[in-house]
Amino acid sequence: MMTTRNAACSCGQLQATTSGDPVRISVCHCLACQRRTGSVFGMQARFPRAQVQIRGESRVYTRISDDGNAVDFHFCAQCGATVFYHGQEDDPHIAIPVGAFADPAFPPPAFSVYEERKHRWVTIPGDVEHHS
Repeated sequence: MMTTRNAACSCGQLQATTSGDPVRISVCHCLACQRRTGSVFGMQARFPRAQVQIRGESRVYTRISDDGNAVDFHFCAQCGATVFYHGQEDDPHIAIPVGAFADPAFPPPAFSVYEERKHRWVTIPGDVEHHS
């Protein structure tokens, strides 16, 4: 049976429904993710575009990533919460912040990136692949 999950903004106007499992779940400690989330790291799940259905109106903020690629962040036009994002350069995936699923049973991350910017008190489990 294929897993279906629903992610939404705070007011519920913008939603992303996924089918199947994510191809990657990661935490990112970069300063841009810290600012975007208002937390000390961002956690996201990437899905193939064909496995994501978007409903609602979004506004887009484009940011140039640390590696020089443009990334489009889609946020709710009413409440401002980011619901999904993707690269512009033929990116075959859509990333969804795990918190948008509001599901405490969501699978854990397998990757931790930009750890040189990780807050000292944050501990990432040892079985997660660590990247500076």
